[in-house]
Amino acid sequence: MKRISYHISRIGLGITFLWIGVLIFRDPIAWGSYLQPWAANLLPIPIAQAMMGTAVLDIAVGVLLLLDIFVWFVAFVGALHILSVLVVSGVTDITVRDIAILYCATALSIETVPEWIMAQMPFLR
Repeated sequence: MKRISYHISRIGLGITFLWIGVLIFRDPIAWGSYLQPWAANLLPIPIAQAMMGTAVLDIAVGVLLLLDIFVWFVAFVGALHILSVLVVSGVTDITVRDIAILYCATALSIETVPEWIMAQMPFLR
């Protein structure tokens, strides 16, 4: 049986990713404005399209966390995604939120790593 903190973290993180994905779908250009100019210039597609892809990723992460499916992997992907958001958006008024999401996703991923992987990485114990 998993601890209540697992479910609180998983559900809270799942709702957050799902909600952000929906908000991005509603106004991808506004969310794209958080990109630093150097990052926007690296995109091979228009910002709106890139943000739509980001929205799909956020929604997929959110739904899978809410459904309790592949939590360790999905939380890891979510953490990597938020880390990339921090890199390409710079320090803004929402940076503190992203740091909290990053650390929650990282903790959830580490806490749920399957035993067969843990056996290969004893430093995670």
